[in-house]
Amino acid sequence: MTFPVMIVGGGISGLTVAHAMQSAGIEFVLVEGRDRLGGRILSAGIDGLPSEDGFDLGPSWIWPEMQPVLYSLADRLGIRLFPQNDEGDIVLERSASIAPQRFPTFQRAPRSMRIKGGTAAITAALKSRIAAEHVRLGMRVTRLARLDGSVSATLEGPAGTAETMEAAIVVLAMPPRLIDRSIKFEPPVDPALARRWRSTPTWMAPHAKFFAIYDEAFWRRDGLSGAAQSMIGPLGEIHDATTSSGKAALFGFVGVNAAQRRRMGPEPIIQASIEQLTRLFGNKAAAPMATLYRDWAADALTATEDDLIATDHPLPDPRPWVSGDWSPVLMLAGSETSMTSPGYLEGGAEAALRVAAEIELIWQSLARQSAPASDL
Repeated sequence: MTFPVMIVGGGISGLTVAHAMQSAGIEFVLVEGRDRLGGRILSAGIDGLPSEDGFDLGPSWIWPEMQPVLYSLADRLGIRLFPQNDEGDIVLERSASIAPQRFPTFQRAPRSMRIKGGTAAITAALKSRIAAEHVRLGMRVTRLARLDGSVSATLEGPAGTAETMEAAIVVLAMPPRLIDRSIKFEPPVDPALARRWRSTPTWMAPHAKFFAIYDEAFWRRDGLSGAAQSMIGPLGEIHDATTSSGKAALFGFVGVNAAQRRRMGPEPIIQASIEQLTRLFGNKAAAPMATLYRDWAADALTATEDDLIATDHPLPDPRPWVSGDWSPVLMLAGSETSMTSPGYLEGGAEAALRVAAEIELIWQSLARQSAPASDL
């Protein structure tokens, strides 16, 4: 089977490209290795399963003034925002020998905003605008071979089954580092380009998030914002994660590095996190209704071994992400390839819309070339 466009990766980038292709009337197939769409966007319920009113185990915030592309996309999709709670004091934990201290919260500008229903509302809105027959879940692309005028893709299913598809253009809406580690190219990409892909940090890949869910946001009644900073850990930065519908929670970024988390396992980190929240917010924090823990470094469709050590955030890089024999038929659209905001939701939206616009120009040119002279 041959498609004009194959999109590999069903996160915000891949879904945005797919939405643009459908709007432009260009045939496509979207292939996603997970059994769900969203990629690093994951909003989960108290049971840890994807939810339409969940806690954001992946990205949480949007800043409309700083992220105009994402905000415009969200607005077109009918996504509603609400402000991150910052009313009340912040708690600082400087050392084990000094009791946690309270300080008035300073007002951040621009204010952090969250998405009603969780960030996965973006995924759901894009998915609802894409015909289901265009989406293939649970299929990983393991090989791309350059043919005369097209690309042959080898796909591997969950049971080890394999199939082949062809496409005129392949869009890899994935982190460059993951592309380098998981897909074999024939012919191989230029070694310098492969090194660049491999050296590009993957957003969120080294990180883990912990959530403690409660029956009420008791810290607010105590005059606390739910925000905390700690030099002890295991959580370094903590925030109020209460949903727009009122489901109460606190969440923190785990300060233990990925390699150490792998050795420890999740249970000691979860227990130590509950003890830390109790130190910071009082005895009511000691008995959460449930906890959620997500280690992105342990997700094979997000992280590679290179991501066990956190590095600097990716920076915009104007150089082409594809070169040589592959440049006419291969495009990269992951967040890390953004020309403006690599490593953010904004970057994923920007990269996707830029690539989609390039494809539309190509198709318009091909249509003009193939049109009869009388139609020109």
